[in-house]
Amino acid sequence: MQTSKRHVAGIAAVVVTLASVGALALPLAADNEATPPHWSYSGESGPAHWSTLDAKFAACGNGMAQSPIDLESHDAKPGKAGEFHIDYEKGDVALVNNGHTVQANVADAKDTVVFDGDTYHLAQFHFHSPSEHTTDQKRFPLEIHFVNQDGAKHILVVGVMVKLGDENPTLAPVFRSLPPASSRASVTAAAPIPVDLASVLPKNHEAYVYNGSLTTPPCTEGVRWVVLSHPIEMSKDQVASFSRMFPDNHRPLQKVNGREIDDDTD
Repeated sequence: MQTSKRHVAGIAAVVVTLASVGALALPLAADNEATPPHWSYSGESGPAHWSTLDAKFAACGNGMAQSPIDLESHDAKPGKAGEFHIDYEKGDVALVNNGHTVQANVADAKDTVVFDGDTYHLAQFHFHSPSEHTTDQKRFPLEIHFVNQDGAKHILVVGVMVKLGDENPTLAPVFRSLPPASSRASVTAAAPIPVDLASVLPKNHEAYVYNGSLTTPPCTEGVRWVVLSHPIEMSKDQVASFSRMFPDNHRPLQKVNGREIDDDTD
C-alpha cells in the first residue's frame, strides 16, 4: 500500500478497497411538496436551467461541490485504511418508475454501509443511462446509484458502473419487471422482487471516494460518494430495456473546484 500523498489540481476522492457502499439521487423522499417544480434532462427544464426553476434548486447553479465529476486514476492519493465497510444482503425490492428513472426501494434495515464509524442504511437504488460519472474520461452505458442515509439524514451514495457483456443474472428479475412510464407521477411494479444486493457489486471493491452532491434537483451538497472503479457486466438487451425508457437521464459533468483524490486499501 502506498503511503505517500500528492496534491492534484482539483479533486478529492479516494481509491479504496472496500470490505463488502439522483431521479436522485436521493431524495429519499424527494421534496415533500404537493406539486414540486417540473424538471427534466433536456430543454427549458433541463440541467442547464435547474437552478432557475425553483429557489430550492439554487445549488444546481452556484454549488461548488457538485456531482457528477470525472474521476482520474492518476490523480489518486493514498488515504486512510479501513474507513469503509459494505454489508448488503438478499431481500425484496419494490420497483417504481418515477418519471426520471426506475427506483428500487429497499426496506431491509440490515443493508448498511459503515463510513468512518458512521452507519448508513440503504434506502433505494436507481439507474442512469448513460453513466453520470466518468473514469479517466470514459463514460459507461449505465450507472447504478445505491442511496444510503444515516440517522442524521446524511447521504452516502455508492456508484456502480455497468459495461456491456454477459447477462447479469442477479439483476435479471429487476430488468424483466421495469415499470412502464405513465401519465401519473409514478408507477409501481405489481409485486416486490427478490435481489441479492451483495452479488450486484463487483468482487473488487476498489473505489473512488469524494464529497459531492445529489445529481438531481435540489443538488444538495454534503453527499459522500463511493464510486466503485471496477464495473459490473450487463447484456446489451438488459441495458437497452432501460435506455428505451430513459434514453438520456444523466447530468453533465461538474467542475471539480479544488477537491482532491485519495486512495486507500481496506
